[in-house]
Amino acid sequence: MALLQIAEPGQSPEPHKRKLAVGIDLGTTNSLVAAVRSGESTTLPDEGGSHLLPSVVRYTEQGVVVGQAALSKASVDPFNTIVSVKRLMGRGVDDLKGLEGEAVYRFTEHEGGMPYLQTVAGDKSPVEVSAEILRTLKARARASLEGELEGAVITVPAYFDDAQRQATKDAAQLAGIKVLRLLNEPTAAAVAYGLDKAAEGVIAVYDLGGGTFDISILRLNKGVFEVLATGGDSALGGDDFDLALAGWFLEQLGGKEVVAGESRYLTEKARWVKEKLTDNPAVTVDLDHAGQKISLDVSRTLFDDLVEPLVSKTIRACRRTLKDAGVAIGEVQDVVMVGGSTRVPAVRSRVESFFERAPRIDIDPDRVVAVGAAIQADVLAGNKPDSEMLLLDVLPLSLGLETMGGLAEKVIHRNTSIPVARAQEFTTYQDGQTAMMIHVVQGERELVDDCRSLAQFVLRGIPPMAAGAAKIRVAFQVDADGLLGVSAKELSTGVESEIQVKPSYGLDDNEIAEMLKASYSFAEDDMALRNLREQQVEADRLLVSLEQAMLTDGEQLLTPEEEEHLREQMAILQALRNGSDASAIEQGVSVLSQASDFFAARRMDQSIKNALKGHSIQEIEGES
Repeated sequence: MALLQIAEPGQSPEPHKRKLAVGIDLGTTNSLVAAVRSGESTTLPDEGGSHLLPSVVRYTEQGVVVGQAALSKASVDPFNTIVSVKRLMGRGVDDLKGLEGEAVYRFTEHEGGMPYLQTVAGDKSPVEVSAEILRTLKARARASLEGELEGAVITVPAYFDDAQRQATKDAAQLAGIKVLRLLNEPTAAAVAYGLDKAAEGVIAVYDLGGGTFDISILRLNKGVFEVLATGGDSALGGDDFDLALAGWFLEQLGGKEVVAGESRYLTEKARWVKEKLTDNPAVTVDLDHAGQKISLDVSRTLFDDLVEPLVSKTIRACRRTLKDAGVAIGEVQDVVMVGGSTRVPAVRSRVESFFERAPRIDIDPDRVVAVGAAIQADVLAGNKPDSEMLLLDVLPLSLGLETMGGLAEKVIHRNTSIPVARAQEFTTYQDGQTAMMIHVVQGERELVDDCRSLAQFVLRGIPPMAAGAAKIRVAFQVDADGLLGVSAKELSTGVESEIQVKPSYGLDDNEIAEMLKASYSFAEDDMALRNLREQQVEADRLLVSLEQAMLTDGEQLLTPEEEEHLREQMAILQALRNGSDASAIEQGVSVLSQASDFFAARRMDQSIKNALKGHSIQEIEGES
């Protein structure tokens, strides 16, 4: 009797007909690659059986070394061994001055403001360094899957801005990898759990890594993954847990200061203790510091007390993000734990207490992001044509344009789901204006000076018209990778200009968090200042248009007394405009508008008479 093969729905019965696609978690400390095999997403090990690849690249005169072999030389060859390159992606030289721990590298600035690292193999950009990591993961995938890759889904932090995302895509291209999509890390974790478990409802993704903390609130419904809000702390992670315990070690040793080398020794000991306490109630550690040798008993209770302030900071961030998402704690149906630091029992206990439910920990927190990325890659490669999975990530900061008075007009607001397209109509400020500068900005503040400039371009060829007559449609389009395109079109002529926003460097998590914090702190002041600027712009518009009208028709249509009266009213408004009382300026605009109504009426009558000059009533009736 013959045996017949039955394939899973949407899957080929012949493995060689499946397209090979992988998910890559390009991490700060470690990176992984995963693929769907026999219907299950798993991370791929190297020849030695290790799944984690340290995100470290060492340049030597003989070649490039990546991973554990490079990491082992970090302390003896620091200038040529690049650690945590993800922190440098999409950043400028000036951005790096505030980065602790990066001073060990020697930077040179190249065209466009991108920092390059000086090595024995020449100057290397962060994009080139990241490409070496991706190239190693690609080789691992090809060896494991025994074939050429169709493409990869690469994960990025939810807070990565346009420049950082573009730098990641550039690194993949340099490594010879086709990017099927960039995917936010919390969304990838949701895919790993939500899709496999057929979860529906609201899910919280709690991501605590070595150096950063992210919390994301997502809504899952019938395969649709929507990020409602994101938050976190870019200066909080498992490393801070190690530092807290290392500080306690120092107190027991009677020390007050510690040099860099000794600090690394103590933090490495602290990390060892932290990991041991995950499965043990207490551990004994032997320390040898500054000629002192000592054995210390460290209990889990003591460690929990030391890290309690840090864990509490993550819970406060969770509370704020839930508020941003408009979600009550009771609505959260699942909590997903991501990142190695979530193994700390105190973290899991506090998260369970806050969300009032046990967190999901059945997938290795170090691997869950790569696992989710591989599931999405399998879908995008076409191996599951019946899949209806749709991923909607969000913008971390609002996008908008500069308008008159230096005001930032938001076109797409933060936490808007992407991909997204928005258009808004603007007009000219002056009579006869034939060009318009389009200034694209990003941020939450009301003034352009307090936001980040992304790009500028000029729309030319606007037909000369009266101020306010031209209609300029400015369209923003953010694709699934979070990359922005902006176009401007004059509707009467169809003239158009556009730009793909690709700045040379971007914002890091901390800068985004600071911008959001500032937007809350200065909200009231910003609105008052915006109102003032808007009234000043309105006053300027009225004064300019009235001045031009008087130069053109004043001698013909105004008596000397009438012109003098208007000049007096204009002087009063000018004085008010130079002040800081928005309501007084608004009142002044109203007074001058009423005072000049008769002049506007005379100009209108005059223009009608000029239009009718030389035509009979019969001719006009015939035309109508």
